[in-house]
Amino acid sequence: MTYKREIKIILVDDHKLLRDGLRNIIEQRSNMRIVGEASDGREAIKICLKLEPDVLVIDVAMPGLNGIEAATQIHKNNPGIKIIGLSMHSGKQFIQGMFNAGAFGYLLKDGDADELIIAITTVMENKKYLSKDIDQEFLPLLRKGEAISKAVLSARENEVLQLIAEGNSSKQIGEVLFLSSKTVDVHRNNIMKKIDLYTIPELTKYAIQKGLTSLDI
Repeated sequence: MTYKREIKIILVDDHKLLRDGLRNIIEQRSNMRIVGEASDGREAIKICLKLEPDVLVIDVAMPGLNGIEAATQIHKNNPGIKIIGLSMHSGKQFIQGMFNAGAFGYLLKDGDADELIIAITTVMENKKYLSKDIDQEFLPLLRKGEAISKAVLSARENEVLQLIAEGNSSKQIGEVLFLSSKTVDVHRNNIMKKIDLYTIPELTKYAIQKGLTSLDI
């Protein structure tokens, strides 16, 4: 399909070298243009509100605010943006998290350069795209727009849980999220009650299982 106008794209990854590589691939296409870049999830939310791209290519596992939670908020603010998750992880929890957040595509970082262009073109046709190197077993569900799993925690609770798993204190989490330490502790207690886990190792393991963090980011 040939577009009569440029496809405006934003790149989000905490590694500039990777963003530069993606930019080089995309800008070889005459109908695609990078209109902005961000290095973390919070910056991604702000830049998408400002620039309103057609496509957002976002790293799934980033410190502070991961791509899944950023995608959730971006999709809520502007559901017209076609979101493509980009990750080194092929685990179902990451894939499920991204598509449940409103993503239209999921790519592996070690995939072919041509696949990125195919994915962008596919999502612009309002179709779901899953990397050819990933098990395609639940692609039919994705194409129907069905959620693969039900969310247990709220978006704010997922933010707090990620920061807990990454070793932050209540004070540090409060500074990042502009909350009081008391409010953070309330969220922490609510999280523990909802998922019935009460130690930091248990919470960290749960956060990894749900794709909120990989701890190797």
